Amino acid sequence: MTSPARSMSVRFGTTSRRVLACLGLGAALAVSGPTAGAGDAKPVDYLRDVKPLLDKRCFVCHGALKQKSGLRLDTAKAMLEGGDGGPVVEPGKSGESLIVEAVTRDESRMPPEGEASALSKDEVAMLRAWIDQGAKAPADEKPQTDPRKHWSFRAPERPAAPAVSADRAGWVRNPIDAFLAVEHQRHGLTPSPRAEPAVLIRRLYLDLIGLLPRPEEVRKFESDPSDQAYEAIVDRLLASPQYGERWGRHWMDVWRYSDWDGFGAEVRESQPHIWRWRDWIVESLNADRGYDKMIVAMLAADEDAPGDADAVRATGYLVRNWYLFNRDTWLDATVEHTSKAFLGITLNCAKCHDHKYDPIAQTDYYGFRAFFEPHKVRTDAAPGEPDATKSGLVRVYDADLATPTFLYTRGDSAKPVKDHPIDPKLPKVLQTQVALAAPQPIAVPRFEFYRGLDPAVRKTKVDAAQAELEARHDEAKKADQTLAAATNPTAAARAKAGVEAARKGIEAAKANLASLTERINADDAAFSEPPAPDATARAQSAAKTERRADLHTAEWNLAKADLALADADTAVVDAKTPGLDERKKAAAATKAQRDKARLDLKTKEQAVRQEAKAYSPLAPQYPRTTSGKRLALARWLTHRDNPLTARVSINHIWMRHFGTPLVASVFDFGVNGSAPSHPALLDWLARELVDSGWSMKPIHRLMVTSSAYRMRSSTGGPGDPNLAADPGNRQYWRMNARRMEAETVRDNLLWLTGGLDLALGGPDLDPETAMTVPRRSLYFRHSKEKRVPFLRMFDSSNVTSCYRRTESVVPQQALALANSPLSLAQARRLAATLETTPVNDAAFIATSFERVLGRKPRPQEQEACTAFLRSQAERLGEPAKLSAFPPSPAAAVAPAADKARRAREDLVHVLFNHNDFVMIY
Repeated sequence: MTSPARSMSVRFGTTSRRVLACLGLGAALAVSGPTAGAGDAKPVDYLRDVKPLLDKRCFVCHGALKQKSGLRLDTAKAMLEGGDGGPVVEPGKSGESLIVEAVTRDESRMPPEGEASALSKDEVAMLRAWIDQGAKAPADEKPQTDPRKHWSFRAPERPAAPAVSADRAGWVRNPIDAFLAVEHQRHGLTPSPRAEPAVLIRRLYLDLIGLLPRPEEVRKFESDPSDQAYEAIVDRLLASPQYGERWGRHWMDVWRYSDWDGFGAEVRESQPHIWRWRDWIVESLNADRGYDKMIVAMLAADEDAPGDADAVRATGYLVRNWYLFNRDTWLDATVEHTSKAFLGITLNCAKCHDHKYDPIAQTDYYGFRAFFEPHKVRTDAAPGEPDATKSGLVRVYDADLATPTFLYTRGDSAKPVKDHPIDPKLPKVLQTQVALAAPQPIAVPRFEFYRGLDPAVRKTKVDAAQAELEARHDEAKKADQTLAAATNPTAAARAKAGVEAARKGIEAAKANLASLTERINADDAAFSEPPAPDATARAQSAAKTERRADLHTAEWNLAKADLALADADTAVVDAKTPGLDERKKAAAATKAQRDKARLDLKTKEQAVRQEAKAYSPLAPQYPRTTSGKRLALARWLTHRDNPLTARVSINHIWMRHFGTPLVASVFDFGVNGSAPSHPALLDWLARELVDSGWSMKPIHRLMVTSSAYRMRSSTGGPGDPNLAADPGNRQYWRMNARRMEAETVRDNLLWLTGGLDLALGGPDLDPETAMTVPRRSLYFRHSKEKRVPFLRMFDSSNVTSCYRRTESVVPQQALALANSPLSLAQARRLAATLETTPVNDAAFIATSFERVLGRKPRPQEQEACTAFLRSQAERLGEPAKLSAFPPSPAAAVAPAADKARRAREDLVHVLFNHNDFVMIY
């Protein structure tokens, strides 16, 4: 009898060997054991059990996008038809089915992803059972949709706002409402009533500027809650400087803002002075700079606006990815998060192999990396600042235009494919709507590639050299005075040495100033177009002058070393003073320094006698052109027909206004991501953004003036029919209640007392001072190891990745508000503010509720608070009966001495811990 394997080889012939190789079976098949009877296993449901497994493990190579060896596995029919080698499933005969052999063979097992991807024993058993049970599947089974036709890879078109039935037309204020209204009607939903004026204005203030409205602002709106009054408030808040801070923090989440990180003085991630990028974000939002222009600046300001120091701050977006130990890690982060932040695609999934779901090849990953391959990071001194470490402008530039990009085998940087360098490119599926323009090299301004030519830089250096000369003259005057005041030979000898050292210092400072002047003259000759005829002569003169300056500096250093050694020897002679051994060690070290200064002087003397042609440049020199690669990418990203950029940005804005996104997978709009809940609305808003010149303020205005935004967040209770029809509020029939972000909680604790410092911008602040320094929270240093503990407690952004913040509910949050020295101090300050005029308890309670919670107390709350004030005052009147706490640091604000006043402070503190304070309804 011919074995099943033998008959299959004969039947498939040569063609079979191709498919067997693909499936990992080799040239011959090993016969599996006896096939279990179909009745021995529990029934297998194809759609529930088998197809999801094949989708997860096999479709990437044998689905709609790829059909290796002509084989598809996305339908049972396709498996029965097979590929180049015929069927891979024999109904009722798992032992003769090639697909089973492929997933069980020890060598070249499928899927070809290594042992970690092998099917488990249970999965193989389930696949066998399905085949043995007849390989049953629905007759009308649909094949996998071609990923290239996925909705997000097609450019959005502006749909017409839908017509709304007459009974719902009154609810529609703008097209947003029209798109939602038709869905409400289709799902049998009734939109919630408009929120109370006090709730709505509080929501609006917190959304647009992150700060609570004042009670008088609430009362004014309550007296006139008209559309005109509401829209006037919207316009005023969008024009507020605090709008840029509020929304700057949102975009800083998406763009992964991080201050420098490292241990001690070591910088391991990001860079010092990156706070200038943060300020640029805030300023750009306040100026309503187009979202497209912001992207271009962040990716390529040095190429788009060469020489613009203000614009180049934006490249902090790329600086943030800098990583000390591994450039591959740096560029991996750049590729991953640029694609996620702006395109909403997980390009990083193609680093080691072709993307499993999206039509993105492994070569596409490295083609995207090639856009960023030449760039590096540098820090220029800020205008007027000679020392870049004290006040620097950190930015990117193209360091090496010829740096190649190689594909890494299996993503392993130790295995580059060096014979096939990869040029910048995009996945083909993303170029169907907009083609990438070829990168064009861009000339760098003279002051950019060589900062030594910048008049401001030169002036700073000359001013510093002149200041140094003045300082040396001042030292000489003091040395002369010391000599004149010497009263004994020892002091006089020491003073004379001091005068000599001071004189050498003046000579060195003069020589350094002369050297600087000569080098500037030589630079002018060398960098003029064309170079000056005497450029070589000026360079030689500058080199000689610089060497003479070095000689004078060496003489000065030796004179100072001689003076220090004299002082050290005098100290050793004075044996009566304690610490003789330490003074001897110090003298020995000083002598070594003096010997080193002597050797250096000899070296400088020899250098002066030698021919000199080259002088030290005033600053580092960088390439004179950029590659233009990043600018080409940025302009492609911001083309009006790019299918993803506008959609992704709209999704982020919508989520932060309405609490949930239109596309739940905010950084994955690909095949494996979530489908949009309202695709037509998403596309309409995306087109609206582009057609408005990518201006975001009109989009904010459109969203917050919609009826949808103004709805209540509360439901009608358990019997509400809306809850039964749409419990998750996917159709936005009410507003989503949400908790304040961490920064908003802290900022408003300070804002309520008028103590929040509204100064804009500036260097990052020490996070350890956040409980005492009243600046807005976004200005405190924020990195992996350097974060404000109070903000971390309330889910401040994860600096590694934070496209959507988590919203945890843990006991520590209540404890943080109850025990925080900040909340306690602010409660005492606010209580004192509310008592500026004599008020009774009832008035104090009402005023406190209005100030902290933005509403009047309900009758039961008024009653409970009145009882609390009375009982708390009684307790405070009997200190002996109170529980003692361990000693703690002195409070920033001492409690009131009067027991009734202190009870009021405690009531305000309680309101800070009220759910309604931290929630946005």
